[in-house]
Amino acid sequence: MTEDPMKAQLLDAALVHVPFDGWSDRTLAAAAADTGIAPGLARSLFPRGGVDLALAYHARGDAAMRARLAETDLSALRFRDRIKRAVQIRLDLADRELVRRGTTLFSLPPYAADGARAIWGTADAIWTALGDSSDDLNWYTKRASLSAVYGATVLYWLGDDSIGHQATWDFLDRRIEQVMQIEKLKATLRENPLGKALLAGPGKILASIRAPVRRDDLPGHHQG
Repeated sequence: MTEDPMKAQLLDAALVHVPFDGWSDRTLAAAAADTGIAPGLARSLFPRGGVDLALAYHARGDAAMRARLAETDLSALRFRDRIKRAVQIRLDLADRELVRRGTTLFSLPPYAADGARAIWGTADAIWTALGDSSDDLNWYTKRASLSAVYGATVLYWLGDDSIGHQATWDFLDRRIEQVMQIEKLKATLRENPLGKALLAGPGKILASIRAPVRRDDLPGHHQG
């Protein structure tokens, strides 16, 4: 998705202020002043100020990752290594101080759900880019597992001073190995009739949540 030019201009201007003022209303005001965009217009583009700026920065990173993955040949890699490479690309595209400020913001209770949705979006972008076509419980478990892996890896990366972030990539390897063990367990359950039934139940519930709401299902809607 192409960024709105004016929003992109404000975000670009905001980035130099974030290390000092965080993802905040003060940063949005400074970006508006730097670009000559009226404060009211800037606020209309980012209604929640710094929170929306931080989310826009995160979405920009996801878009850049998708573009990089689209031009990267991963065919020779094992699937677990494709996941690792995607996470590496995502972090290589990020500025550590800007992410640190975002992590601080999204650790606050009012914005925790926004942060969780942003991480889920990254996990979804990675699985989609890698060709995942699941449409059952696996769609959720894959993204939930990768969200946990990605979130933990980001926190480790923020404090990692090793050469080339090698300690982070080793940490990521260990987290992915844990997920692969879970996937092996799920595969074993699917081969067992009882296990298959246990997996099918939650899948049906989650699929109903994921399904779009039809107009006919809304209260007060009548054919006519």
